[in-house]
Amino acid sequence: MSNAIKLSVPTFGGNEEVYTKMAIGSGQLATNGDFIDSFEEKFSNKLASHEIVALNSGTSSLHLSMVLLGIGKGDEVICQTFTFCASANPIIYLGATPVFVDSEPETWNISPELLEDAILDRIANGKKPKAIVIVHLFGMPAKIQEIMSIASRYQIPIIEDAAEAVGSTYRGDYCGTFGDVGIYSFNGNKILSAGGGGALVSSKINLIQRAKYLSTQAREDLPYYQHLEIGFNYRMNNLCASVALAQLEQLDEFVEKRREINANYRKLLEGFVGISFQPEANESKSNFWLTAILIDEEVTGFSNDQVRVALMKNDIETRFLWKPLHLQPVFKEIKYFGGNVAKSFFHKGICLPSSVNLTFEDQERIVDIFKKELAKTF
Repeated sequence: MSNAIKLSVPTFGGNEEVYTKMAIGSGQLATNGDFIDSFEEKFSNKLASHEIVALNSGTSSLHLSMVLLGIGKGDEVICQTFTFCASANPIIYLGATPVFVDSEPETWNISPELLEDAILDRIANGKKPKAIVIVHLFGMPAKIQEIMSIASRYQIPIIEDAAEAVGSTYRGDYCGTFGDVGIYSFNGNKILSAGGGGALVSSKINLIQRAKYLSTQAREDLPYYQHLEIGFNYRMNNLCASVALAQLEQLDEFVEKRREINANYRKLLEGFVGISFQPEANESKSNFWLTAILIDEEVTGFSNDQVRVALMKNDIETRFLWKPLHLQPVFKEIKYFGGNVAKSFFHKGICLPSSVNLTFEDQERIVDIFKKELAKTF
């Protein structure tokens, strides 16, 4: 039996096998079927305030969100720099230009102050941003109230990238439901995993209806194929939806387990001076999709890369925090507002294994490596 510990793997302990067999038996495997309808209905009911369109990835959900908001060639879209490239790539797909903004230290997400600086600068240059993409990094809610206030003041729509934040809440409401449009990801390593897939959510019914239309190749409701617009093959398939539905039924349990894992790490590592965790504000409840820590090498005597190597030698997978987008070679010419907050997080940070099936003994083994191989004098 392998002692390998992966960073984040799905757990299939519910109705996944039953539902997939039902989907296969129904012959409905493409982009229509009962499981798609059921998943959308039950997820919408869970969100309570928003309708949902099930799509084939988080990235396609972001792209379609931008299409719905009319983003196109020559436009500018503000995006936080501390995130995966999928948050910004769809901006480029549409011929628009991203404008990157640094993080703040309280949540590690986009800084409201720098966001407003960026907006004022772009307006002064005759380039009022067409939208703002905010991200709830590793499941941690951003400073939503401040961000929403700024967006409202300048009448700029928000796209809420909650790809990593399924099940996270801010003041009791789910992340993904605060912006004009929100998106989720159900990729293989996410907290709710269908092996792939995503979703677009909005309280605006006209946007939801248009999303369904465009995501199915903009096919007209006729007994033959007719298209008045260019659409996309972005709909989730019924087999994927069967898995997503089974996972959705376990979401609350998954969130509580990942929060428990995060709490265990905090207890097990509390004796290490120089190690800090991603903060959680009182009004927020993170799903803690991944437990992320910062390592101050000058205090600990070891770096995030030394942790990565030591754990890798013991078949334990970790991941550095996202390299800020303004430091990526592909975005080297893109305008950036901020300092070195996100850059510092990248140089100091690492994500620890956080799978739902991670045991407390697994966590003790991980932390024991800190003690034995890294902090010899601990």
